Amino acid sequence: MRRWVSGLMAVGVLATASGALAAEPPNPTGEAQLAKLLEGRVAGKPVSCLRLSDIQGSEIIDGTAIVYHLPGNRLYVNRPRGGASSLRQDDVLVTRTYGGDLCEPDAVDLFDSLAHFQRGFVSLGPFVPYSKPAR
Repeated sequence: MRRWVSGLMAVGVLATASGALAAEPPNPTGEAQLAKLLEGRVAGKPVSCLRLSDIQGSEIIDGTAIVYHLPGNRLYVNRPRGGASSLRQDDVLVTRTYGGDLCEPDAVDLFDSLAHFQRGFVSLGPFVPYSKPAR
């Protein structure tokens, strides 16, 4: 019986983990918010890392992406590889990094801002830069 329960728990953990990393359907509201934020900007070539010292701030687009603000009015959009549907605008992001860079596929823990408990995490994808075109 004990072996059966352990096996069942392992299957549940694997199913949960694979579900978090599976492709998630787009969030129409989040996509609209992101489009408004990026209006008038042009996407650049994706990069795999951002220097932590360059990041001036971040904002969460519900169920869609994390937008990092860098000097020069540059925005980098990260659409997590897994867990994006868990993103809420009022979450507190706690990043686990090794070194001075925030990289794909680092994990970012999501904490409830009111109750102060971890609600989940996302696995970062590539960072897509957006800038305003030169005039």
